[in-house]
Amino acid sequence: MIIKINISGMIQKLKQKFLILALLFFPLLTIAQESEQKDGIKFGGALRYNILSTNYESSSDKTDPQFTWDTWRLNMDGSFSGIDLSFEYRFYPSSKNHFLHHGYFGYKFSDVVYAKLGVTQVPFGILSFASHNYFFQAPYYVGLEDDYDMGIKFDLTPTDDIDISLAYFRQADPNGSGPSNTSRYSYDIVPGMGAYVNSDGDFVKTDATLSELDQFNARVAWRIIPNWEVGLSGQVGGIYNKELNKSETSTAFAAHLVSDFGNFNLKTEFVHYNYRAKDNEGNKLDVVQMGAYGADYPGGENYTGGVASKANIYVIGLAYDIPVSWGPVSNIQPYVNYSYVDKANKHFHNTHQLVPGFMVTAGPIYAYFDYAMGKNQPWLTDDFGKGLGSGVEDASWNSRLNINLGYYF
Repeated sequence: MIIKINISGMIQKLKQKFLILALLFFPLLTIAQESEQKDGIKFGGALRYNILSTNYESSSDKTDPQFTWDTWRLNMDGSFSGIDLSFEYRFYPSSKNHFLHHGYFGYKFSDVVYAKLGVTQVPFGILSFASHNYFFQAPYYVGLEDDYDMGIKFDLTPTDDIDISLAYFRQADPNGSGPSNTSRYSYDIVPGMGAYVNSDGDFVKTDATLSELDQFNARVAWRIIPNWEVGLSGQVGGIYNKELNKSETSTAFAAHLVSDFGNFNLKTEFVHYNYRAKDNEGNKLDVVQMGAYGADYPGGENYTGGVASKANIYVIGLAYDIPVSWGPVSNIQPYVNYSYVDKANKHFHNTHQLVPGFMVTAGPIYAYFDYAMGKNQPWLTDDFGKGLGSGVEDASWNSRLNINLGYYF
């Protein structure tokens, strides 16, 4: 006997039930719970600069070292009548982009349940970051680290040792203002080109008007002993093709371990994702287009760039805190972060990213000193964007010396 399962129909019914429960649940509990915070708003922000020198496939840039204005941002956090507000807007002068980082209303139903409605961080993998360095780890570049989307999230703490998050995101975070339709903080699947490998092993460039739609997330983290956390995450959502008026179901899963022992901090993670998507003609894609910061992953004439639609990612990072008293300097944290993207397509070449460095804390100033190295890494190359797609055979290790100075207030 053959049993057919309609996954799209199940997701649609689950979405409807989730929304109905959320709408009923929210007003009832907002009446029952009294405010525990004082009313008021706090403003803050940050100003960051970059000093960098690159060594990519071609000879080093004659303008190196470069001094750039990286970011400035505005933050607002407050609470009125028990309803919290958190908002952050960022400006990137060098790329002429500005966009929302996050913005949500929050409410504490009880000591166990806290809800956020708006643009919030997706509960997936290691939170808040799977990395110690300025460049994040490889999952960030495929939308699976420090990702933000628009929807509703419930954070549950049934015991002191267990954190549970359940979320529904109707769509990706909104575009801000910039030179393209990818003026946003998080890496998302966007309309544009795609590619697939035909029966002859050739790459075929194609149009794909894609977007992320109706995503569900669940995450459980358990502190098995003090300072040791293990966790599992799951993500199921639709990749919607506007031309076909149809969604394909994509999935992602992660298992992680975070531990503190002495002054050491260890972060390890395994991620599997499968971005099932079709182009405008109904062909299954091996490469999907993603983007953020006003720059999507291009791929040149044959479009083998973008992001491989299916892969495993392995992540490890180790850091060590050194407390000091050198004037305003209070802590130095050396670290090394490595991630590896193992692409499912046999025609593709895998991605490596290795970032040794250290962070210096001096009052309101946080400074990252990184020597970022990449092999088929989309940003650490002259051939921007190709690394996470087909990649390049026998790719060389490229490097970038980067110092990021940030003043936070």
